[in-house]
Amino acid sequence: MDKVCVIIAAMDAAGTIGRAVASALAEPEVAEVVVIDDASRDATAAAAMRADDGSGRLAVHRAPRNLGPAAARNLALARSRAPLVAVLDADDAVLPGRFTALADPTGDWDMSADNIIFVAPEEAADFTGLAAFATGGVAERMTFARFVAANISQAGRPRGELGFLKPVMRRAFLERHGLGYDARLRLGEDFDLYARMLLAGASFRLVATCGYVAIERPDSLSARHSAADLAALVAADDRMLAGKLAAEERAVLLEHRAQTAQRWHHRHFLDAKRQSGLVRALIAHRGRPRLLVDAGLGVARDKLAALRVPAPLPRRRFLIAP
Repeated sequence: MDKVCVIIAAMDAAGTIGRAVASALAEPEVAEVVVIDDASRDATAAAAMRADDGSGRLAVHRAPRNLGPAAARNLALARSRAPLVAVLDADDAVLPGRFTALADPTGDWDMSADNIIFVAPEEAADFTGLAAFATGGVAERMTFARFVAANISQAGRPRGELGFLKPVMRRAFLERHGLGYDARLRLGEDFDLYARMLLAGASFRLVATCGYVAIERPDSLSARHSAADLAALVAADDRMLAGKLAAEERAVLLEHRAQTAQRWHHRHFLDAKRQSGLVRALIAHRGRPRLLVDAGLGVARDKLAALRVPAPLPRRRFLIAP
């Protein structure tokens, strides 16, 4: 089968990067592991190098300044050559046999993804030595409309957007269509790339196996976002909306944009209120009624959530329920 490059963008991940690197190097299909230390303030690069197995497949590069995950992954893509590309987050790990299940050499696919199991940090050690496993459920071919719809979050449920998937991608498809991560994004960069690949005609398959272990923390980077991050994601949706879309595709992308814009407006108003007080913030935004409505809805939602006893994160859960 074609060989795989595993790319890891890491910042301040000295405590976990070693496990991530070791899990990737353990896979016989992996020809390269490229780590981009994104200007960490800790010993991330040194911890990654300590996981080297001496095979010559590991390369660790340190970015001169913080690039963000999208630009760091683009740098890793530029410094690697293997025909298949897989992203691994610095907190996470690959289970043995994952790429055998995903990278069928005879398959007609440009993106091939499996399920993800989210576990609490203290549960990570329980997966040491566990191989990729069948999850049941139905394998499927992903369409653009189905993918975008599955990235519209549902209130009161653990986050389960399919933008969290970590597919193996064909480098040739990315290069042929001039695609990469959008360096303007620090939130939703995976969703944006996968969506643009689908619009470019990528064949995206889901396999009914699980070979990826993700560590879930309440304070994870994906759970923290600024108003600027959300505004950039709205702009990314706008760029896709400016292209040629079928009616169903446009409708669901507009729904995704509306939800993201509501979150952006809410965060923007809260930042303005924090800086100048409620009255000044209301006056400053009196000409933007949509923003004020969205901000009000967000405030009401937050107050209702504060009245509820938050349910603890489950110790283990699948991204896609089997």
